[in-house]
Amino acid sequence: MADKPSSGEILGIPYNFERPSLGRLLSSYWQPGKGMLVEKPFGIGYTLNLANWRSWIVLAVAGGLYYQQQQSAGGDLSAGGEEDEADDGPVEVIVDDD
Repeated sequence: MADKPSSGEILGIPYNFERPSLGRLLSSYWQPGKGMLVEKPFGIGYTLNLANWRSWIVLAVAGGLYYQQQQSAGGDLSAGGEEDEADDGPVEVIVDDD
């Protein structure tokens, strides 16, 4: 039985299932001189290169959106003090076909 390759590309998407070392993990996320996306140290696809300034903008935007979502989700329940009683039960819809 032939050994399956543990790293390579399928349809242009890189994969690597070799056991990652600490050095390879650290060096894969910090590659000065490379683009914003680099190959993942383990798994399928790409990851952010933290040596590129554009990656930090992506992380800041994602963090801001997550913070905004958490604030609006928490504010919905505590803003009214009580939940509306109409939201608790089923709604009956009557359609008149005249």
